[in-house]
Amino acid sequence: MAEWLSIIGLGEDGPDGLSKASREALAAAEVVFGGPRHLALIAGPGWPAEQREWPVPFSTAPVLALRGRRVAVLASGDPFWHGAGGSLAAVLERGEWRAYPAPSVLSLAAARMGWRLEEVLSLGLHAAPFGRLRPHLVPGLRAIVTLRDGAAVADLAGWLRAEGFGETVLTVLERLGGAAEQVREAQAEGFSLTGIDPLVTVALRVAGTGAVLPKASGLPDGFFAHDGQITKRPIRALALSALAPRPGELLWDLGAGSGSIGIEWLLAHPSTHAIGVEADPTRAARARANALRLGADRLDLREGRALDLIADLPDPQAIFLGGGAEPALLGALWDRLPQGVRLVAHAVTLETEGLLADAHARLGGSLLRIELSEAAPLGRKRGWRASYPVVQWSVTR
Repeated sequence: MAEWLSIIGLGEDGPDGLSKASREALAAAEVVFGGPRHLALIAGPGWPAEQREWPVPFSTAPVLALRGRRVAVLASGDPFWHGAGGSLAAVLERGEWRAYPAPSVLSLAAARMGWRLEEVLSLGLHAAPFGRLRPHLVPGLRAIVTLRDGAAVADLAGWLRAEGFGETVLTVLERLGGAAEQVREAQAEGFSLTGIDPLVTVALRVAGTGAVLPKASGLPDGFFAHDGQITKRPIRALALSALAPRPGELLWDLGAGSGSIGIEWLLAHPSTHAIGVEADPTRAARARANALRLGADRLDLREGRALDLIADLPDPQAIFLGGGAEPALLGALWDRLPQGVRLVAHAVTLETEGLLADAHARLGGSLLRIELSEAAPLGRKRGWRASYPVVQWSVTR
């Protein structure tokens, strides 16, 4: 199909900052889509008469309905960084559209700060929880984040204080690239800036004494709220090693408990996915809260019995069965799964251990018995306090 759609990055100085090619594409359009702010920038004679605002919630359907007409879409700066460009390109053929990017907010912010972009964390928090920042918080980190509006800057400062990073310096960058551009600075502790423009980006220089999430598998148990139903740190590290998360893969965490396995799977790479299944509503709610707080809010928590739900779940690349294994569930899993899926199951009771030993004998894989002891007070001295041994069966279907 011939090219009919122009995706145009528009800066704060409006059409005056557009390249000749961008101006020509905009002038040739019969219909222009954009947010109210973008459409206001091209108001007046010489621009397409028919202008339409994006629907709320956002949808590409109105643009696709005009396939074949000359259409322009306005976006902020680079249309492919949290912009409409990515959504449209995903459903159009390559020859149907052309993009005309302008300097992105990341480039403008880095230019004001004098920071190397390749050394800066960039996050879009305008439609995401602050928790997305949590796995990255470490003193010395430099980050550029977009926020939903001016009020969100104070909210971010409060969140940083609550996480123990109140010494972080926030550089508040308003209306970057336009005549009304303003740059102000304040510390999260005692943040008092007011009148912040809704079009805002914040550059962070992280500092403080908050807990830092390590990058190795096996986060300290204290990062997770739980009622005792948690795969403890050393065992969790071994489980994640056997599960071997890879970019883009989906995990089923059956019997999610506190959600610790699914959360660490998601923290392994931003493109991983996880579905947790938990029969106890209280534990399910706790797992969701843990995921939100630790930056793994994309954990998809389903409530119910695993045996009842697995038939309708999308095919995974890995499964963790932390407890509650029973013959019917293992049989259903084995029948349900395509080849190549990695299954890791844990047992603590003798009955479940026998079940896994039998499965290992029939189906192969690796059977590992894990026995851990920790030094603890014994009178006035110390001794080894043993935990219940855990049997781990790992196998590839």
